[in-house]
Amino acid sequence: MIEDTETIDEFLARYTEDVEEAVRKAAAQEVMPRWQRLAEHEVDQKAGPHDLVTDADRKAELYLTAALPALLPGSVVVGEEAVHANPATYEAIRGGAPVWIVDPVDGTRQFVRGETGFCTLVALAHRGVVRASWTYAPARDRFATAVRGRGAHLDGRRLHAGPPEPGRELRVATSHPDYTTDEQKRALLALRTPGVAPRPCGSAGLEYLAVARGECDAVAFSWEAAWDHAAGLLLVEEAGGTHLTITGEPFRITGGNELPFTAARDAATARRVVGLLSGEAA
Repeated sequence: MIEDTETIDEFLARYTEDVEEAVRKAAAQEVMPRWQRLAEHEVDQKAGPHDLVTDADRKAELYLTAALPALLPGSVVVGEEAVHANPATYEAIRGGAPVWIVDPVDGTRQFVRGETGFCTLVALAHRGVVRASWTYAPARDRFATAVRGRGAHLDGRRLHAGPPEPGRELRVATSHPDYTTDEQKRALLALRTPGVAPRPCGSAGLEYLAVARGECDAVAFSWEAAWDHAAGLLLVEEAGGTHLTITGEPFRITGGNELPFTAARDAATARRVVGLLSGEAA
């Protein structure tokens, strides 16, 4: 448990593994027992048929909402399901207290279908800067972590995204059309050009991990919800990648970004994707 005199850096030096344990326990107790065993009454719609929530989402978030501030007194939690119930809680991301940004089941549609493409995302941020992140894909038994200035790791091995192979099509995961405005659809359609191979994204957290591993070259997303992006953006940064909005500025988890935005394996790829999204020559 952090003491009043400790800094966040000191906390992360001592308790990163404790956070990982909390994430693993949340998944083991609340997510995996329901995977491929969901009853109809355990699945609900939020904004529509493509926006689902399950008992696993709710209960895993409650677990983490209790466990994480216990590790870091004075911190607060901004979780996807709590914000859905009370949107005002999102403002904590812009406040002065350390904030845990939680997506208990990222890729809920895949989870409901009984597929493996879902994960639990946790990020620790302070004053708009993501300091550390944890990405856990329990059905695949993969755990990725990132600490600002200390690199990104997958199952204990350092991640290096590296530049794409010269001459190969860019592999870009994009926002699903169901979650885009007409203007955003037009911007994303610009990626359908020779030399680029766009596809709809799955779990955002796992797409970011794919970029950090060099398996995907970039993502292009059109929404700002911090629980979907905070963990993965740091993972990509610490693996050597970068992120840009269509105005050429880094994505801000506090909001107010010009959309769409990209996160990519390297700066040159990010600039190329942004150039296409903004209608400029790539």
